[in-house]
Amino acid sequence: MTSTYYRFKPYNVGRWVIWTLFALVLLCAPQVFTSNLSVSMLAQMGIAIIACLSYNILLGQGGMLSFGHAVYTGLGSYVAIHTLLKVADGVWGVPVSLVPVIGGLAGMAFAVLFGYVTTKKSGTPFAMITLGMAELVFAMSLMFSEFFGGEAGITADRMAGEPFMGLTFGPSIQVYYLIAVYTFVCVALMFAFTRTPLGRILNAVRDNPERVEFIGYNTQKVRYLAFIIAGFFAGIAGGLGAIQFEIVTAEVVGPARSGGYLLFTFLGGATFFFGPIIGGVLMVLAFVLLSELTKAWLLYLGLVFLFMVMYAPGGIASLIMMNLRVASFGRLRELWVSYLALAVTGLVVLLGAGAMIEMVYHLQLNSAMGDTVRFLGMELHAQQGTSWFGAAFVALTGLGLFELTRQHFLRHWAEIQTYIEKEIKRRETH
Repeated sequence: MTSTYYRFKPYNVGRWVIWTLFALVLLCAPQVFTSNLSVSMLAQMGIAIIACLSYNILLGQGGMLSFGHAVYTGLGSYVAIHTLLKVADGVWGVPVSLVPVIGGLAGMAFAVLFGYVTTKKSGTPFAMITLGMAELVFAMSLMFSEFFGGEAGITADRMAGEPFMGLTFGPSIQVYYLIAVYTFVCVALMFAFTRTPLGRILNAVRDNPERVEFIGYNTQKVRYLAFIIAGFFAGIAGGLGAIQFEIVTAEVVGPARSGGYLLFTFLGGATFFFGPIIGGVLMVLAFVLLSELTKAWLLYLGLVFLFMVMYAPGGIASLIMMNLRVASFGRLRELWVSYLALAVTGLVVLLGAGAMIEMVYHLQLNSAMGDTVRFLGMELHAQQGTSWFGAAFVALTGLGLFELTRQHFLRHWAEIQTYIEKEIKRRETH
């Protein structure tokens, strides 16, 4: 006798709302930010989101610290740019809209090749092997100019071939929407991967590999499969980058690009799925806007990373989730004064420290242009003690006030967390 059991599983309304909002943001963003620079930045954000999320399959979900993820985005870019050249010559009849998929398959193929060696180890040896692979590929990119194009790189025309459904991909808005479609689909697929048995066992390998081996799983095979999947999505990001910029140089496989993926995935929050999305947006803002505002942008970026490691190692996503937890218990409104005070005192510290940094850079790089430095509308004199004294006084005063505010905030925060824990236990007993 057989029995049939029916179970009603309601729709996750919140998840449907979030994905709908995400699609609407991708759809409407170029209608709000209409300039050519804005559309280009939005397209780059989509590419960076895919790249950072693919890296987070390794770092956040698998606990694999890789120093060479740009190898797979970069090689995907190279294969994609060669595909565009073949299409332009009439050798291949591939639509331009499918070129990123070819880049993804290339990234996956190289991940199959390199990952077999890389994933033999875990932890620090894994990180060192990925670093060695990255340096090897970067050196090869300068040696084999037939494929890599040497220092000049390789250029192609994204309008190659016949128009696809009337789209030539000449206008930047058409390229943006192509990238937006790939971004939505890739983000959805990578989120779905986290819900698969492989995604779950990958989390287990990250947390306790010995126990995973004890129950009969091959941890090396799990890491290898995750590495291949990450390489596929990285290659798609690289292919989209080739279409967006129409040029690929050795920089795309360089250590700086790999470091950027690591840095911004961590800043966004590697422990949460949406963290790398935040990191991808910040990556473009830093590389495009911040680099134009100041020559010291890498120093500022390093300081931000340092303070995030010290005070918020979970990244921006963890800060958001902690505050949402407080809000769910109705205690968030108590913290707005503390947050405002922390923001104001933090800005004072940044103002003073930024003035000193800009004067140092001016003396090192632009001393022949005089001692005058323009900083946030102010005129500083890099060779006069009064400017240095004023900047140091502002920085130290702001730092002292920031520390006092932080201590008060920590006490209040601890009190709220104690209340939340007691409230959770009270609800469990009723």
